[in-house]
Formats: sequence, C-alpha cells, structure tokens
Amino acid sequence: MDATTLLTTPSMTVSQFRCDAGPDERPFAECRTGHSIAYVRSGSFGCHCRAGFFELVAGSMLVGAPGEEYTCTHEHVSGDVCLSFFLGEELVDSLGGRRDAWQIGATPPLPELMVLGELAQTAADGNSDLGLDEIGQILAGRFVEIVSGKARKPATPTARDRRRAVEAALWIDDNSHAELDLEQAAKQAGLSPFHFLRLFSRVLGVTPHQYLVRSRLRHAARRLADDDIAVTDIAYDVGFGDLSIFVRTFHRAAGVSPTKFRQASKGERKILQERLALN
Repeated sequence: MDATTLLTTPSMTVSQFRCDAGPDERPFAECRTGHSIAYVRSGSFGCHCRAGFFELVAGSMLVGAPGEEYTCTHEHVSGDVCLSFFLGEELVDSLGGRRDAWQIGATPPLPELMVLGELAQTAADGNSDLGLDEIGQILAGRFVEIVSGKARKPATPTARDRRRAVEAALWIDDNSHAELDLEQAAKQAGLSPFHFLRLFSRVLGVTPHQYLVRSRLRHAARRLADDDIAVTDIAYDVGFGDLSIFVRTFHRAAGVSPTKFRQASKGERKILQERLALN
C-alpha cells in the first residue's frame, strides 16, 4: 500500500492511500490509535470490524475509532484509493455529537458526504480556493451530524463574534503573503479551528482560506496593474507558493491570464472587451 501525506496540522492529518491488493492477497488486521474517516475515491474492498462486515465502494466511508481493529479484504476487485482524515482529540470534542457515532464501522455512499469528499480531493489537487484543512473539518462535522441524526443549528453571531471575525480577516489580509493555515488564524482569534471556521464563514460569507486566496489575488491584481515586476515574482511575493496554481487561480477569477490582465490594465482594452463579449 502506498501512502502520501497531504496535510499535517495539530488538528488533522490528511493522507491518500493507494492499495493494489487483490483476491489472492492474505488480509491482515490493523488497529486504529485515533479517530478517522476514509473516503473511498475508487475501487472496492471489504472490511471486518466489531460493528460487522461492510462492502465499501466509491463514495463509501470507513470510520475509525481508537482501539478498534479492522481487517480489509479484496475478494471482488483489485485495489482501491482512499482519502483519509485522521482527527485530533480536541477536534473530535469540538465536533460534538454522539461518541458512538465513531463505532459504526462504515457508511454507505451518502450524497451529503460524497460531494464533500470530492471537494476535498479538488482542494488536495490545488484546484479549489477552499483549504484542505477546512473541507476536512466540514466533512467531519457533516459526518457527525448525519450519523448522530441531529444537525447543528447555526447560532446568531453576537457583536463579539462579528468583531472577532473582522479582526481575523484584517490579520489574514495583513499576513496574506506568508504561509497561513486554519490553525494559525484560529489561534489568533482565540478559538478552536472548528469553531473559528464556522464563525468566520457565518459572519463574512467565505471561509478563512477563501478569504486568504482572494486577498492574495487582490494584491496580485494591484501589482500586475501598477508594477512591471515579472509575473512569477508577483505570484511568490503575494503568497502563492506555486506559479501554476497562481496562474490557474487568477484565470478562474479574472477570466484572463495574469499576463493578459496586465496588458489590459495598460490600455489594451480589446482583451477585456473580448472577455465581456464571451459572457
């Protein structure tokens, strides 16, 4: 089995597992040391655990709990790919819900979880302005709501909540050129990452990572229009660690590449006129 770690924070580790085992492979037992949810992206496998035996296919989720033992089999097809989220105890406590929700072993392909699982993969591939840590927390929270049978009722933000969210946004904007994650922003606000994500999104209508990306895009647009610095330098200066991701993200936002945006800002209006005509 090949494992690739995609994200590590105090609250969560996200890994992709690719298994090539087939019907002739001898299964073996694994013991979980913490809470986890593994979203099956492709393939199929069976799983024996205390909750019973489950056949998992694309869209299913394997649910792990501390001390639980799992034995996976591949009786029907060879291989599977899973996107797995390993959750810290503080995050699990923040999620609330029934503790026995983590003892169910697995879930069938549920649309409410499948769409979030695919969104998480999009973020992992660098094709979303949502953070992988954010989607992981949203996915875990939605899982707990569904299995516990009780959705959280969004609380009306207080004046203090709104101030916290605005101050956090100002801090993110001031530091958007640096490497920031949900943990850092939540610590700045004095909240757990899960509660900070919910509060920030409820007050400002975007997640912290969405605001971070859009802040970087705003700074980049200004630099492209005002400066003659190379596009690559601007991308790194405003906080994008990968040029291809910057170009792709900017094009998705502006409808044109950074270079063409710069050309339009210098008077080549035909570029923007063509863009408007397409819409």
